[in-house]
Amino acid sequence: MDAENLNDIYHQKLTSDEFGLIQNYIQVKCGIRLPLTKKNMVEGRLRRRLKALNISTYGEYLAVVFGGDSPAAEQERFSFIDAITTNKTDFFREPNHFDYLNNRLLPNLQQQGYGKEQTLNIWSSACSTGEEPYTLAMVLAEYFGLSGNFRIYASDISTAVLEKAVRAVYSEDKADSIPYELKKKYLLKSKNQDAALVRVKPELRQKVTFGRLNLMDSEYSLPVKMNVVFCRNVIIYFDHQTQFDIIGKICRNIVRGGHLFLGHSESVHGMDLPLRTAAPTIFERL
Repeated sequence: MDAENLNDIYHQKLTSDEFGLIQNYIQVKCGIRLPLTKKNMVEGRLRRRLKALNISTYGEYLAVVFGGDSPAAEQERFSFIDAITTNKTDFFREPNHFDYLNNRLLPNLQQQGYGKEQTLNIWSSACSTGEEPYTLAMVLAEYFGLSGNFRIYASDISTAVLEKAVRAVYSEDKADSIPYELKKKYLLKSKNQDAALVRVKPELRQKVTFGRLNLMDSEYSLPVKMNVVFCRNVIIYFDHQTQFDIIGKICRNIVRGGHLFLGHSESVHGMDLPLRTAAPTIFERL
C-alpha cells in the first residue's frame, strides 16, 4: 500500500450503516453490545485489518467480511471478531478466588479422590492469552504436584489470543503478579536477556488444553463435565437475557456440587439457576 492510500486509511470513518452492520453482527455472534461510544475504538482496531489486507476503505473491507461463505471470507470473519473483542487478563487476577480454591475447594475435592483416583477437570471459559488457565495450573500443581490427576480446559472466541496462549510466552512485566517462588518453579527465562521474556515450562503447559469456543453457541462441545468453571469478567458485556442463557449452558456442563467463579463485578441475582452462593462471586452447582 502506498503512502497516499495509507494516509487515506487514517482519515477513514465508518458510516452509520457500516457501524450498524458491525453492531448487529457482533451482538448476534458474540453477544457483545457495541454502543456508539465504541465507534472510534472499532475504527482503530479494524484499521489494522485494512492495512494487513491492503484495502483502502471500511466499505471494501466489510464486503470481504460479509461477502459470502468462501474459506477466505470465513477466515476473515474470525480475524474481524479477534480485532473487535476485548481481551484483558493477568496472572492471579482477583487473587481471593485462588485463595478460596486452594484453601476451601481443593481440600474437599481431594477428600473425594479428585487429583488422584479421579481426574479433576477445570474449565477457563474465556481464557484470552492464557494467564488464567496457567495460573490455575500453577495452583493445582502446587497442591497435587505436577503428576497430579488434573486437567485444565481453556477456550476463547478469539483464535489470535489462543495462538498466544498456546505459545505461553509473556513479557517479564506481565509475570510480575506471579509469586517469586512460582516464577522460579514454573517459568523459563529467555536466553536473550534483552528480550525480557518468560515462557511457561512444558510440564505445566501439558496440563492445559486450548480450543476455540463461542459462549453464544447453543451447546458447548466440552469433552467432560467440569468440577470447576471460571467465567470471569465476560458476562458484563452481555445483556441480562444473554447472561442468563450463557450461565444456564455453563451449569449444564458442571457436575453436581461443582463450582462456578464469576468476576468481581458480576452477579446471578434475579436469575432462576441451579446455583447457590458459596462465597462472593463463587457459586455451587445444585
